[in-house]
Amino acid sequence: MKISLARISTKNLAALTQRIIATSNSGKYPVIAGNPLLAKLQDEYEFYDQVYTKQTYSGKGKEVAAADETRDLAYNNLKTFLDGYRRISTVPNYEKAEALYQVFLKYGLDLPRLSYAEQTAQMVKLLEELSSTENQNKLSALFLQPAYNEMQDTHEAFEILFADQAQANAGLRMLTTASSLRKGLETETRTFLDFVTNMKAIPGWELYYNDLHELVKAAK
Repeated sequence: MKISLARISTKNLAALTQRIIATSNSGKYPVIAGNPLLAKLQDEYEFYDQVYTKQTYSGKGKEVAAADETRDLAYNNLKTFLDGYRRISTVPNYEKAEALYQVFLKYGLDLPRLSYAEQTAQMVKLLEELSSTENQNKLSALFLQPAYNEMQDTHEAFEILFADQAQANAGLRMLTTASSLRKGLETETRTFLDFVTNMKAIPGWELYYNDLHELVKAAK
C-alpha cells in the first residue's frame, strides 16, 4: 500500500489510523485478531489522540476578563465617589475624602487601563495603604467601608482566577504537541501497513488487505 504519510495532514493521519484500527477490530477479519502490531498501533494512536484533541489554552480567559471588569467597577466607583465628594467643601468630612483621593492619585487613576499584572501590582499597594488604621477611620467616617471591602474582595477574586488560569495554561503547554508525536504514529502506521501488505498472499489475508487498501486510497 503506497502512501506518503508524511505528506498528509495531522488530522488525516489521525483519521486514517483510527479507521484502520476500527476496521481491524470489527470482527470480520480473524487473521488480525490479537496481533501484537495492531495492539502497538492502537496504543500509539490512543496516546496521540489525547494530545491531538487537547485544548491549547485553559478556556478560562472569559471568566478572568469578567472578574477583571468587576474589579474595575469596584475601583472606579470608590474613586469617582471620593473625587466628587472632596469637591464639595460644605459637606461633612470632605477633607477626609480629599486625603483618600490623594491615595488613589498616588498609585494612578487609570489602573483599569493597565495590563493585568501592572494593575495587580498597583492595586496591592493601594489596598495596603488604604488598610492603615488612619485611612480605615476616614473610610468609616464617610460610610465607605463596604465600598472598600468590595474593592478588596473583587481584587482577591480576580487574583485567584488569574492564578488558576496561569497554572492551567502552564500544564497544557507541558503536554507534548500533536506535531511532535505524529512521527511516532507515522512509524507505527507504516510498519502495520507494510506488515499487512507482506501478508496479502497468504490465504485469509487478501480480503483484509483489500479493505485496508481502500482506506489508504481514500486518505490520499
